[in-house]
Amino acid sequence: MAPNDSAQTTEEAQDLAASRRKAARYIVPVAVVGVAAATIGLVPALAASGDPDLPKISAQKLIEKMAASDTQQLSGTVKINTDLGIPSLGGLAGLGGGSLGPKGGEPDGSGSSAAPEGKLMELASGSHTLRVAADGPDKAKVSILEDSAEYSLIHNGDEVWAYDSASNEAFHAKDDGKGDSSGRKGSGKEHKALPKDLPSTPKQFAEEALKAAGDTTSVTVGGTAQVAGRDAYQLVIKPKQSGSTIGSIKVAVDAKNGVPLKFTLTPSSGGKAAIDVGFTKVDFSEPDASTFNFTPPKGAKVTEADELKQDKGARNHEDFMGLEDFQGLNVIGKGWNAIAKIEAPGGEGITPPKKDGDVPPEAKKFLDALGDQVHGKFGSGTVFKTRLVNALMTDDGTVYVGAVTQDALVKAANETK
Repeated sequence: MAPNDSAQTTEEAQDLAASRRKAARYIVPVAVVGVAAATIGLVPALAASGDPDLPKISAQKLIEKMAASDTQQLSGTVKINTDLGIPSLGGLAGLGGGSLGPKGGEPDGSGSSAAPEGKLMELASGSHTLRVAADGPDKAKVSILEDSAEYSLIHNGDEVWAYDSASNEAFHAKDDGKGDSSGRKGSGKEHKALPKDLPSTPKQFAEEALKAAGDTTSVTVGGTAQVAGRDAYQLVIKPKQSGSTIGSIKVAVDAKNGVPLKFTLTPSSGGKAAIDVGFTKVDFSEPDASTFNFTPPKGAKVTEADELKQDKGARNHEDFMGLEDFQGLNVIGKGWNAIAKIEAPGGEGITPPKKDGDVPPEAKKFLDALGDQVHGKFGSGTVFKTRLVNALMTDDGTVYVGAVTQDALVKAANETK
């Protein structure tokens, strides 16, 4: 029988909130593509026939089980399929600067095709297969399997390697404990030299979802499932607020060790899942130590992270729409309806391209496919839409972005004028 839980007492609700914070101790941000934020996801393992008959458990106890899980060793295969309702991002890998720049962010192509930021952005759309492995906080490997090539990102102690077999190029960075290769700070226990934009396991997605779970969220247990041959409980997370583009999130939690095995996010607009994260195969034994060893193949071009950083500092920065000039985010609202208001330095907004020729063809195609003209007290602007995250850019260049509906964005823009 599928486990269910009833309404919680005030004391239980307080305990649940504390457990959520503990379960969400690792924060993994979602990626933002241009002016439209794109949530990255991994696809589900197929459930076996019939749901397992497991002892009844409450949402509070299940979250506590996740928080208490000390599993640090695993290997397996993850299937990826993301349907955000946006054009393929493959063509955007060569645009502008930053993470969208060609060959690791260099507009002149002098960087490395193995640099992680541009390569992993491809996971924002389409279908992919990943092979993952981890052994504690300092050893991890993620490989993207393609028809005739493989891309691998490996973290082993203080060494980080990325290798693209298609181009025979390698990228190397040192993890000095002070931050990742882009300068972002870490806790000393995270894989700091790996990109933080892209989670690679259901656990990371689940922790990000639980981080948002507060008094604006309903959390229940909604049955059982079998994922990658393992019995699991289904944790169901839903916004209580109206106006969110997120309908529900389901996390399949391993009944034995508390590790999230599958993550499924369904938009409030309905239809098939926009994001599914799950293992098709998983093994919790210690991976072979050789899994995390890497030596560049003979003839491979090796690019050091410091070389790219020096190149970026030496060139005139012409990032697409000036997105790296943001001073910070002003957050409007809370919970699932939070909206970020983004302005350039001095409150001048982001300067939109003056004419079509100022926008690369791939970017124009991307933006045209997403944009709708809107009007309000704020003036006029364009809403760029995905199935999950929408963004309003006003004609004065201010951007409002969040996992909310178009109406919610226009309302926020009106109220801040």
